[in-house]
Amino acid sequence: MSFKFLISCHLVNYTSILHVVICIVNESKAVYHTRVNSMKNLERTLVKDTLQQVDHQVLLKGWVATKRDHGKLTFIDLRDRTGIIQCVGFGKMGELSVESVVEIVGTVKKRPERMVNPNIETGTVEVSVDDYTVLNKAQELPIQLDTDGHEIGEDVRLRYRYLDLRRDRMQKIMHLRSRYTNSIRSAFLKRDFAEIETPMLTKSTMEGARDFLVPSRFQPGKFYALPQSPQQYKQLLMTAGFERYFQFPRCLRDEDLRADRGFEHTQVDVEMSFVDRDEVMQTIEEVVKEAVAAVDGKLKDKSFPVIDYKDAMKKYGADKFDLRTDKEKEENVLAFAWVVNFPFFKKVDKKDVAEVRDGKSGWTFTHNPFSMPIPEHEEWLFKGEHIGEITTTQYDLVCNGFEVGGGSIRAHRSDLLKATYKIMGYSEKEIEASVGHMLEAFSYGTPPHGGIALGLDRHVMLLANETSLKEAVAFPMTSTGRTAVMDAPSEVSKEQLEELGLKVSKK
Repeated sequence: MSFKFLISCHLVNYTSILHVVICIVNESKAVYHTRVNSMKNLERTLVKDTLQQVDHQVLLKGWVATKRDHGKLTFIDLRDRTGIIQCVGFGKMGELSVESVVEIVGTVKKRPERMVNPNIETGTVEVSVDDYTVLNKAQELPIQLDTDGHEIGEDVRLRYRYLDLRRDRMQKIMHLRSRYTNSIRSAFLKRDFAEIETPMLTKSTMEGARDFLVPSRFQPGKFYALPQSPQQYKQLLMTAGFERYFQFPRCLRDEDLRADRGFEHTQVDVEMSFVDRDEVMQTIEEVVKEAVAAVDGKLKDKSFPVIDYKDAMKKYGADKFDLRTDKEKEENVLAFAWVVNFPFFKKVDKKDVAEVRDGKSGWTFTHNPFSMPIPEHEEWLFKGEHIGEITTTQYDLVCNGFEVGGGSIRAHRSDLLKATYKIMGYSEKEIEASVGHMLEAFSYGTPPHGGIALGLDRHVMLLANETSLKEAVAFPMTSTGRTAVMDAPSEVSKEQLEELGLKVSKK
């Protein structure tokens, strides 16, 4: 056999092998492109809609909630915003990790009757997986998500809050909050209220707590304050003639933290012109009852009881109380009630820095300084007499032992507001510096008005049968005032401080 013949035979063999390899590669490419095209041609189906897609091919996208390997068979529970469905792969998905993000192409099959899962909405069907793609593989999780999360420490939960929010309990609470907020908005809009936003950068004024201050870069040495509430702006909107206003403002107060109070919270802020106390209370009661019903909440009373402040203190020892029976507590019934006829002023608590700062005379307000006294006590207010006996038009809404709202009929005349500030020890010059803009506005025709602020976070906390506000807020602060996920408060650069003309002196 000649050398040339040997070379020729080898070339033929190599050519054949190469041809086979090329065919295999081309076939793989064709399968890949077919797979990609099949995914592209399918529109995404949400998990809840698979019940209407039996024997049809669907494209699902979501998270791997659980995974179970049984030899060649791999079962996963795929989760999206609408629910969970079981997906079954033969010789597929073995490498998936829990909480990985995937997309799956498969056929929806009806489960045999003995395999139906009554615990999930899609328990009568499952998806036979034809193909899948890992969109983002998850590492081993730092916290477990298959419990309610209460057993995990607060710091760890809030550090990984974006994971904590994936758990079923937290998803339900956040959706509850969204639906409740939307129901309140709808109730006000159909009553001819206008939703109007007010500024976040404002002036430091007396509202019962320390302000969070923001330095001005353009005016060195001067500061804005973040709003403790939109109190003055909403009264100015009444001066502006809007008559019926509401919004969902973020409010910030530098005060001691506790389970039902944080540095920041969301209010349902409301103001109305040409109303008396009963009209405001009736409107708010109607709105709250409608919103609670819209999210399937349970109310104890069709009409909220109205209790005098003095009677509440005498009977319950506090101005916020729980009217439920033990059985109603177990059933998470909401027992709303109104408290009325509060004292306007109280003696300053010398341990409270904000009260000492606000009450220069030793007297300070019980709720806010913009309230009206009841008509028969106006003369006492103007004369500064019987200060501890002056009754205000303040009204609080309480529920299950918590204050969940507070408001009043407002001072709409400059002489009333001045008289309040004088009782607290302010001079004419100090009054002008603090609320001169309000006094001027009142001089141009401000109508009688009143309003309320409802604590949205507390409402959601109670509706969800939770005991901490942190469970009703997506990204709450820790008990020590640190932000969830992000490491704040934190130091800032020397350049940033210099730009603001600030120096930090450490205590």
